[in-house]
Amino acid sequence: MEIMDRVNTWLNDNYDIDTKNEIRRLMAEDQNELNESFYRTLEFGTGGLRGIMGVGPNRMNKYTVAAATQGLANYMKKNFPGMDLKVAVAHDSRNNSRFFAEVTAQVMAANGIHCYLFEDLRPTPELSFAVRHLHCQAGVMVTASHNPKEYNGYKAYWDDGGQIVPPHDKAIISEVNAVTSLSQIRWEGNPDKIQIIGKDVDDVYLDKILALSVNPEAIRRHHDLSIVYTPLHGTGITMVPKALEMYGFTNVTVLESQRTPDGNFPTVASPNPEEKSAMELAIRKADEIGADLVLATDPDADRVGIAVRNDHGEMELFNGNMTGSLLVYHLLSQWQKNGRLTGKEFTVKTIVTTELIRAIAESFNVECFDVLTGFKYIAEKIKEQVGHTFIVGGEESYGYLVGDFVRDKDAVSACCMIAELAACLADEGKTLYTQLKELYVKYGFYKEELLSITKKGQSGAAEIQKMMADFRSCPPKAINGSEVTKAIDYKASTATSSDGTVTTIDLPKSDVLQFFTADGTKVTVRPSGTEPKIKFYFGAKEPLTNIADFEKVRNELSAKIAEVRKSLNL
Repeated sequence: MEIMDRVNTWLNDNYDIDTKNEIRRLMAEDQNELNESFYRTLEFGTGGLRGIMGVGPNRMNKYTVAAATQGLANYMKKNFPGMDLKVAVAHDSRNNSRFFAEVTAQVMAANGIHCYLFEDLRPTPELSFAVRHLHCQAGVMVTASHNPKEYNGYKAYWDDGGQIVPPHDKAIISEVNAVTSLSQIRWEGNPDKIQIIGKDVDDVYLDKILALSVNPEAIRRHHDLSIVYTPLHGTGITMVPKALEMYGFTNVTVLESQRTPDGNFPTVASPNPEEKSAMELAIRKADEIGADLVLATDPDADRVGIAVRNDHGEMELFNGNMTGSLLVYHLLSQWQKNGRLTGKEFTVKTIVTTELIRAIAESFNVECFDVLTGFKYIAEKIKEQVGHTFIVGGEESYGYLVGDFVRDKDAVSACCMIAELAACLADEGKTLYTQLKELYVKYGFYKEELLSITKKGQSGAAEIQKMMADFRSCPPKAINGSEVTKAIDYKASTATSSDGTVTTIDLPKSDVLQFFTADGTKVTVRPSGTEPKIKFYFGAKEPLTNIADFEKVRNELSAKIAEVRKSLNL
């Protein structure tokens, strides 16, 4: 009955005729899709909106986008009374992204807010940069990141260029939830309030990225390093080739079959560089031309995946922990070499990211902060550390940030840094692969694996909630035969030791559980905040005393993680 009440509201209110016709088609032909589209209102979460495109309150469409924008505009007015408000809006290559960006701009303008709208698709990090560069109070990026083609999304940013964090997140959610009818949305406004931007912001952003370089001499010596780059049909094509060229790399091959922006992502099942299948065409091209490095960015160019040559000359994929560790070591060692470390520098990682980064940072006497999963918390930490210098930060899900002029993960600058690292290592006759093994000898062999279980729709969401409830009510006492020495519940803000001692965790509440065992195993469980998934992060560590033992120890760690999964029935 609730579903039909919502359906009738959409059929009888002032929605456009195409929307009403599609609802009637679903009523006649696809009751399941009708139920999924109307059983709830698409949640405006702490990161904004993300969902399947279609009609109804539980889908991404111009009405859900407009309602979210009206709520954000209402909150901006309350939070910045009497100010001439400004917002920056950008979008990726997904289907309807430009349309949703224009709807956002129109609603903002109708609310008297000056809107800087990018002329065409741009990467998420450039939107983050534009918010601060143009002194905006907020920003909106229309993207569903690396989700499948059926999805789109709406990321909200605050005046520091970071995604919304407490207390603004819940306050904005309240304002969005208060928009319950079309009559509350302002649709028509002064078109002069919408200002198209493009190259003027691009040039400043690219200059900032160029200034991050820590060893331009190495690039000059190895400018012909062979690189294959793929934007996976996304926004990276607008900035990454230009940035690599500015850095001085002269032998960059853009994968033609994935060069053109296309919201259908025709050459991949999912445009996610975390997935091997998304990298296959680029690796094939690298083998064809004998390239040294493959770089792949997701549709909104905030994540980057890489492949490098291993000891057998084969292209091997690195996960986000490996690439992040290499970047941290590269930047800290170069800063130390250049005499730039003063004791007031810091790096940041998320709680599910490898502990190798902490070990590296501490070896350079650089502080390493842990934050909750989500790059917005890295941005928040940067904002908090007044008087200290942020060098680099990252998360295991292929997101990295160098410098602080952007306040979200930035695949454009990361691509440049990874390429520069390869050039610096070439100076020493090394590769990224050999460098990683040397880090394992120096700091210990850290190995991590991720298991994502997808549970779609209404029933899937209930299953995920039950899995989390079961882990909370019956936490494991031992994992793979090793005693759980500490269990952390970030939702309850507590850490419980095996002797029953309970301490308080000084981080925002989050639906995350972590288990640490006596043999050094770490298991983290959390529902995804952006996808219908529950994620399990596994980490194990062993010493690597000799590079010659690399394969042996890697196999031992893989077998250990497999046994950990088995012991948890995963």
